[in-house]
Amino acid sequence: MAAPLGTVLIIDDDPDVQEVLNDRLESLGYRAVPALTGKQGLALLDEECPEMVFLDIELPDMNGLEALKAIKRRQNGAVVVIITAYGTIERAVQAMKDGAYDFIQKPLKPGFLALIVERAMDRERLKREVEILSGEAGERYHLVVTKSSKMNLAVDSARMAATARSTVLLLGESGTGKELFARAIHNWSARKSGPFIAVNCVGLSKELFESELFGHEKGAFTGAHQLKKGKMELAQGGTVFLDEIGDVSTEIQTKLLRFLQEKEFERVGATKPIQVDVRIIAATNRNLVGLVKEGRFRDDLYYRLNVVPIALPALRERKEDIPVLVHYFVKRFSKETKKNFTDVTPQAMERLLIHDWPGNVRELANVIERAIVLGPGPQITLQDLSPVIASKVPGVLVDDLPYREALDVYRQQIIARALSRTQGNRAAAAKILDIERRHLLRLMKCFGIQ
Repeated sequence: MAAPLGTVLIIDDDPDVQEVLNDRLESLGYRAVPALTGKQGLALLDEECPEMVFLDIELPDMNGLEALKAIKRRQNGAVVVIITAYGTIERAVQAMKDGAYDFIQKPLKPGFLALIVERAMDRERLKREVEILSGEAGERYHLVVTKSSKMNLAVDSARMAATARSTVLLLGESGTGKELFARAIHNWSARKSGPFIAVNCVGLSKELFESELFGHEKGAFTGAHQLKKGKMELAQGGTVFLDEIGDVSTEIQTKLLRFLQEKEFERVGATKPIQVDVRIIAATNRNLVGLVKEGRFRDDLYYRLNVVPIALPALRERKEDIPVLVHYFVKRFSKETKKNFTDVTPQAMERLLIHDWPGNVRELANVIERAIVLGPGPQITLQDLSPVIASKVPGVLVDDLPYREALDVYRQQIIARALSRTQGNRAAAAKILDIERRHLLRLMKCFGIQ
């Protein structure tokens, strides 16, 4: 049975209204929860944490406007639609001023109900995504800035993985763009209209991680003053990215395994399971096979995660991408800082090409951003680079690269060195290299050397 699209609370003492709304909501794929009084509705609000509430303006135990204010105090995110009779339109308008999304009149029309629910839920999903994205910090590197056969293979694998529902495991060193790939897989998938939520598994205690992932009930522990939905629940219909999955505790591994098997979980302090439809993409820079052998990572969880593994190459394994990435970052950070940087001098490019980049693309981006922030422009010079990179001894480093990629790196470096010796004079550099100037220009364009 498919997980419901969401939970809708109906607060109305009229059984006919309850029946019409329940039937229509279920036909649309939502779970309807009935409440016959305002007091009962407010109790269920804390228990069910619904995305939407239908609220009668006339309740047997309290005024509908009072109930609306109480709902907004307890859970401001719920979309509230007022149910009103002909004689209470004026109060329904006041309810909208007090925070209600819309109102519907009795007798209820099923066709109009469907339209109201669809619009209200779309508004709630958009609001939820904005909240999630505004709280996220992460690199926004351009995925296809690459000439590397290894990286292109990873991109092709990601595109194919996006068409399936399978769990994806991204493997690679820190800074290789694992979150970027996870976002790309989400955006290429049928879930792209749903939320993408990233969870960093590093440094969170078992209790905090469990609450963050699965949410908690009001009073579940000291400081839990209200019900909180976890990332799994917020990601309904979308994707959850578990970054650095190799760092989670064994207790959390057990709960994750159960979730992957059953697609359900309980909030901390609750006993009722919640079923959701989310896709999991995990990532790690650690050797999970080694951790399994050491007994520090569950083998059954590893096999559940490792359905579609994608290995991301380190930057030192695809040095032919460095000029392309450098010019991309020069353009990006020049725009962000409103500075007029155009390119990189050949001497600076030569040093960038021979650096090992232990921090990978993230380190390269930081180096270029620092150079643009601190440098006068219009080019990034050797003096603008950090001392560690600027002091590198020029040389051709092509160890551990495939034959064709090694040749490309070699050609880039000798072209950069020739241009460095001639202070950028292309005709003189072509003479040193003993090639025609037009041939040199074609090579510079091919390798992104300016």
